[in-house]
Amino acid sequence: MEPAISIIKICGGFAAVAEMTGRDETRVRRWTYPKERGGTGGLIPAEQQQVIMAEARARGLPLSPENFFVDDSDQSAA
Repeated sequence: MEPAISIIKICGGFAAVAEMTGRDETRVRRWTYPKERGGTGGLIPAEQQQVIMAEARARGLPLSPENFFVDDSDQSAA
């Protein structure tokens, strides 16, 4: 689920993000699960966003604050 999947890919995968945040890899994976399955619905918890941004900058990764938001204008009504 977006935007977590895209952010995790930019950062190098589940293990890399777990290392960046000090969280267990299982916890990071839950960010990509729907809420019905015990996940966050694709949202990265606010307290981890700043940590990930700082680590991404330190590692020279192309991550920006805009990556943490879903662009609703890309979705069309069926």
